[in-house]
Amino acid sequence: MADAGGMFRLEVVTPTEVVLDQEVRELVAPGSEGYFGVLPGHLPFVTTLGIGELTYRQDGEERHLVVGEGYAEVRRDSVVILADSAERAGEIDIARAQRARERAEQRIEKWIAGDPDIDYVRACAALQRALARLEAAGKGR
Repeated sequence: MADAGGMFRLEVVTPTEVVLDQEVRELVAPGSEGYFGVLPGHLPFVTTLGIGELTYRQDGEERHLVVGEGYAEVRRDSVVILADSAERAGEIDIARAQRARERAEQRIEKWIAGDPDIDYVRACAALQRALARLEAAGKGR
């Protein structure tokens, strides 16, 4: 059973950098099959990540990251997130994220209209990433 007063180490790593390496009290992450939560002492498991907002609590404060697809390994005393991308909420360029959302929506509209050159899966992933960035940016300011 989890120790409600405990902490665990959270590492978020991308191919180019260690984005986060901190002691945290809780975590909510975007699994590929839905969001999952972790408290200290959680039973170990490994899962795939989806694109979305990762939320963690540290020093009584809620903090946010946006992560791309990847993997999470949950251990009793740590969680390692290996993601193709990760970005702190406070560092997100909102105007850029809005433009990315608009481009993705336009691509999806072209696909719906029958444009065979549009990669629908890629356009949906771009839209999901832009929406997650905008959501997290609103919380991280």
